[in-house]
Amino acid sequence: MSDEGISFPSLILCSFPDSFFFPLEMALSGKLSTEIPIQAPAAKWFDLFAKQLHHVQNLVERVHHTKLHHGDDWHHPESVKHWTYVIDGKVVTCKERIESYDEQNKTITYILFNGDISQRYKVFKFIFRVIEKEDGSASVNWTVEYEKIDDSVEPPYGYVEYLTKSSKDIDDNLLKA
Repeated sequence: MSDEGISFPSLILCSFPDSFFFPLEMALSGKLSTEIPIQAPAAKWFDLFAKQLHHVQNLVERVHHTKLHHGDDWHHPESVKHWTYVIDGKVVTCKERIESYDEQNKTITYILFNGDISQRYKVFKFIFRVIEKEDGSASVNWTVEYEKIDDSVEPPYGYVEYLTKSSKDIDDNLLKA
């Protein structure tokens, strides 16, 4: 509260090694974002998510299994993938499809639904973006957009931690390739 009696919403900043995330909105709908510095080339990162998504299960410890549930192409917007992975120490499942793909801006939006996601969220999206910086470095930005089913549901902080850890696993593996 300021001296004039005007209050401002607080910003909760949580830190993981070499990354950060913060809530961008409050209420039933919200966004969480994290940016992770990467060492592997940005082009390899985007290529993995744009053309080789099925390999993620081989690179990330917390992804137990994934399969093409519907469709013929892992990267077609109408194709649906089934994922089994670990969030907050618990094995969970969901289905996923691509909502949008922007090669120029190196951005892909995924919609996650069914399984454990639908028990807590009406809307759940991952927005993946590879950022190439002027100094030659790069980072991966993940934004989680969600709408909770009600006020009793916590924001999906576990998913941000999962994306942070998974990104580090992927970066390590891409550097070895």
